[in-house]
Amino acid sequence: MDWQTLATRLFGADHGITRDGDCLRGEVEFDGQPLTVIGTTDHAPIGVQLALVQARAVLDTIAQHPGRAILLLIDTQGQQLRRRDELLGINRAMAHLGMCIDLARRRGHRVIGLVYDQALSGGFITSGLIADACDALPEAEIRVMRLPAMARVTKLPEALLAQLSESNPVFAPGVGNYVAMGGVRRLWQGDLAQALREALADAPTEDRRAEDGAARGGRRLAASVVQRVLDAA
Repeated sequence: MDWQTLATRLFGADHGITRDGDCLRGEVEFDGQPLTVIGTTDHAPIGVQLALVQARAVLDTIAQHPGRAILLLIDTQGQQLRRRDELLGINRAMAHLGMCIDLARRRGHRVIGLVYDQALSGGFITSGLIADACDALPEAEIRVMRLPAMARVTKLPEALLAQLSESNPVFAPGVGNYVAMGGVRRLWQGDLAQALREALADAPTEDRRAEDGAARGGRRLAASVVQRVLDAA
């Protein structure tokens, strides 16, 4: 689904969200309450400039509108693979974006991520996976690493990884597998405005991804290992 159609279904034809390059930004009214919308489109690669633009939008909301909810619209192919961005410190820029989102959460802003098209790699990790909760449209595409790349990194045969992906969602791309692992809380279907209403109403105040993954059978050990580490601290 393109961002204009999504925005119209969520907020009506006069939604007020604008596009500047690959960045989306707007302040909308939803159920009589103001909401900040920040996002990307056209499978945007997240480079230094785009990461800092989004971080600035988050910090502006914290400074100018304390407590206002934030909706992150996510469509990214991951980090910008360009020498210029590497030299400028893309790792620090993306970390800054993630820290700004975390700061908003700590200051009482409800932050909801919505993967409406594509979410890959670091562009997803430093946005939707840092939000209070990340939801997705059923047709969205989500993955952190393709199996061929995973094979190169792990030195395991791609055929073995493909076999493992059939029974273990950790090895497999796809929105359904991220729901099973707890990375995606729920899928939005039907009335998208109602789905947003429910997402804002029951946004968790602490990270429940490991617990959700255990309950859904996608990450059976993460929650218990985390708890053992906390108990030993």
